[in-house]
Amino acid sequence: MIRFAEKKDGMAAAELILIILKDMELDFLNYFSEEETKKVIADCFLDPTYRYSYRRGIVDEIDGKIAGVAFGYPAEDEAVIDLPLMNYLKEKGIEEDIKMFIDPETVPGEWYLDSIAVNPEFRGHGIGSRLIESLDKLALRDGKEVIGLNVDQGNPQAKRLYARQGFHDVGEMTLSGHVYDHMQKKVAQPSK
Repeated sequence: MIRFAEKKDGMAAAELILIILKDMELDFLNYFSEEETKKVIADCFLDPTYRYSYRRGIVDEIDGKIAGVAFGYPAEDEAVIDLPLMNYLKEKGIEEDIKMFIDPETVPGEWYLDSIAVNPEFRGHGIGSRLIESLDKLALRDGKEVIGLNVDQGNPQAKRLYARQGFHDVGEMTLSGHVYDHMQKKVAQPSK
């Protein structure tokens, strides 16, 4: 069942987000263990402005387990989405210049799919496709008519999935040293 994320989903979401962060080979992970990283994400998850906040996500729940998650935000929020993390680290006495993400990721005017992850137990069951199909709800709620995302050029399988869902290339971006294709699609308007 696809639903909006709730505060109780923090640790389950953090475990899935960690998969993405490891794939991206972020420098942030050189400073914190996997357990510390999950705790930081789960704690910040409660702040509605955070990049991986319950307020910015949807989950697919199957038999009480989180099978997959997707998080995103309007492009104009990009300047504030990591402030909760920076404040959290500062409160813990950790250097302020440690950042999880360093590069801008969005194109003006879009709702940006920051992250999507599927629990390894549920891979191959269409979870990712269901989450992508449900993104329109988040975008429309946030007043956006275009969804954007970045897909690693080294991941053609993911790119094919997005293309099947109606996304098309609009440019390239380099994020944390990796080259990504920036893709967009128009949001499906709800029927009246």
